[in-house]
Amino acid sequence: MSQSHPRISKAVIPAAGLGTRFLPATKATPKEMLPVVDKPAIQYVVEEAVAAGLDDVLMVTGRNKRPLEDHFDRNYELESALEKKGDGERLAKVQESSDLATMHYVRQGDPKGLGHAVLCAAPHVGDEPFAVLLGDDLIDPRDPLLQRMIEVQQEHGGSVVALMEVAPEQIHLYGSAAVEATTDADVVRLSGLVEKPSREEAPSHYAVIGRYVLDPAVFDVLSKTEPGRGGEIQLTDALQQLAADATLGGPVHGVVFQGRRYDTGDRGDYLRAIVRLACEREDLGPDFRTWLQRFVTEEMQQR
Repeated sequence: MSQSHPRISKAVIPAAGLGTRFLPATKATPKEMLPVVDKPAIQYVVEEAVAAGLDDVLMVTGRNKRPLEDHFDRNYELESALEKKGDGERLAKVQESSDLATMHYVRQGDPKGLGHAVLCAAPHVGDEPFAVLLGDDLIDPRDPLLQRMIEVQQEHGGSVVALMEVAPEQIHLYGSAAVEATTDADVVRLSGLVEKPSREEAPSHYAVIGRYVLDPAVFDVLSKTEPGRGGEIQLTDALQQLAADATLGGPVHGVVFQGRRYDTGDRGDYLRAIVRLACEREDLGPDFRTWLQRFVTEEMQQR
């Protein structure tokens, strides 16, 4: 019989990183505002939260992140100009971002890591489970990962992380999970977590990707978590404690995701994400795919 757990209504999006891998583009522009086709990456993430029923969104920001707030705010001058032109299509696109969700913001004063960023959300979240969405991972809306994670959390309580199986040579880029099978093919129970282990030290090929549904007990654990890898407070370390001792805040489960994910945290993957999404757009895809095919053919002939 399914247990009853508090409804999840809040999403937390850490967005305080410096974006050093995208310099100089991110010198004055937050990396979350870099466009993926014609929308900033952060808007895709907020749209995902809203699609999962989470319309209360807290963004954890830092210095030079004011454009994030401006993007989700009204721009009356621009709206008025578009309205006078009779450009209803672009007006709707401009208004879409400001009407998506109830947005809140809190500053992470010092860049002390993802765990610290999540801890900054404690006063807003309070004593209820919540979701955390990282902006580097864009999940295709046709593959509703977050909804499935919420279902698992509502059934089992505790916390839930998103997992993907990756090649052994890539596991050092992620947190790696030790897992045990459950009666659901896409759900595992976690017995341990290691942040960015070497190939030899990784407990499995299951990598933690940027979606979490967390029990509020994680705040107490994070407040006592010492800096770990990179001298930062790691969310992975706090989840390891929860996985090792369910009495702290319930079990930790993982949803194994096999859908479409676009990694925008790396320059090469960012470009590939733009190409994939552009190819799938009804308004851009046909012409763009034709050009891309011709371009690749010409490039191959020149080599």
